Amino acid sequence: MSNLCPLDYRYGRKEMKEIWYEESRLQYQMDVESALARAHASLGTITKEDAEEITRVANLSVTKIERVKEIESETRHDVMAMVKAMTEQCKGDAGKFVHYGSTSNDIVDTATALQIKASIELIQKDVDSFIITLAKLSKQERDTIEVGRTHAQFAIPITFGFKIAGYVAEMLRHRERLEQMKSRACAGKMAGAVGTGAALGKNFFKIQETVMSDLGLTYEPAATQVVGRDRYTELVCLLANIATSLERYGTEVRNLQRSEISEAAEPFDRKKQVGSSTMAQKRNPMMSENVCGLARIVRSMVTPMFESQVLWHERDLSNSSAERFILPHTFTLLDEMFKKMEIVFGGLEVHRDRMVQNIESSHGLIMAESLMMKMTEKGVGRQDAHEIVRSSSMIAEDEGRQLRDVLLEREDLKTMMSEEDIRSAMDPNNYTGGAKEIVDKMVAEVEEKLKVRI
Repeated sequence: MSNLCPLDYRYGRKEMKEIWYEESRLQYQMDVESALARAHASLGTITKEDAEEITRVANLSVTKIERVKEIESETRHDVMAMVKAMTEQCKGDAGKFVHYGSTSNDIVDTATALQIKASIELIQKDVDSFIITLAKLSKQERDTIEVGRTHAQFAIPITFGFKIAGYVAEMLRHRERLEQMKSRACAGKMAGAVGTGAALGKNFFKIQETVMSDLGLTYEPAATQVVGRDRYTELVCLLANIATSLERYGTEVRNLQRSEISEAAEPFDRKKQVGSSTMAQKRNPMMSENVCGLARIVRSMVTPMFESQVLWHERDLSNSSAERFILPHTFTLLDEMFKKMEIVFGGLEVHRDRMVQNIESSHGLIMAESLMMKMTEKGVGRQDAHEIVRSSSMIAEDEGRQLRDVLLEREDLKTMMSEEDIRSAMDPNNYTGGAKEIVDKMVAEVEEKLKVRI
């Protein structure tokens, strides 16, 4: 049978997809059922033996997914189908206490929290690995002179390592955001039909605390029938934010790999890889383009997640179908994006000679600010210096000359600046400010926070 969704056959790593498989979802839900039974037993509501029996059957090797589906085809209720299938497998009186005092979303939302927790942990590993890769590249290219660009035009010199250090800083912020929101996103509930805990009786609060402690989750302190979807909205917005950062980096690689720029390029298997079915010379930034495309899908999940936050009264079912798409797709695609960006930046080709050529092609115009600042040091007013450099730049550009030569011809500068002053001010290596020190600081921060040596 052919597959329909590209996640089935093209995108996504096994470790992430397994968390969201149908079988995994069922197992997580049964894990919650068994935790509930153990909580009841710890408070004397049911016997320890009954809790152990429920825990025994809360396993896909005992309670078969095929049987759950068979029951669901009749009941048209997935959670009740699971409960009935588990009850069938229980020995003695234990089956009487499966799902005791809970409602469907106690199980569903808490199981989803377990899936979210496992997924976040994988994304955190992705983030840490990518930060290390970026930090290594930043350190390697700390002193590599490159022209900075604004509005897609030459600006002033930077170093390539400095550019990458900005990515490091951004990913460190995402790392912090993930950790900060983890407890909010990984929240379950065990509070019954509309969140009052009435069916759980006098032990309601203790049961909820015990279940969540058992599962390593936080819990919704004032639930309706569901965990507040503001939690999921925050999560999906953060994942979309991270995806957009990866798209930003991929877009930069795509621009730098333009034929007319050619300052960096994705790794390319020269022996086997094909860039085009007809243009045999082509070498395209395919992974970066792929990441940019996937980021659009991840961001598209934000709107339906916001809309799923608004439910009628204590709950309705309008969120359920949407979330079955939103959560697995968002996590799986972001994980896929990290995999590709790891390859891109781990094997990025940096064309240092071309960076120098591009700087030289500016005929010194990228050093206009440096010259202006040097003139002010020599006593020229800042606005006057700006006009001198601006008008000289226009002449140099119109006549295709070096800015240096135009300036050396100006009579009004000869008493203020020597030829050596002008040449020194126009050396890109003398005008990168604190770029290299910023690289050092970001690398040091990575080493401190991630406990690694770059």
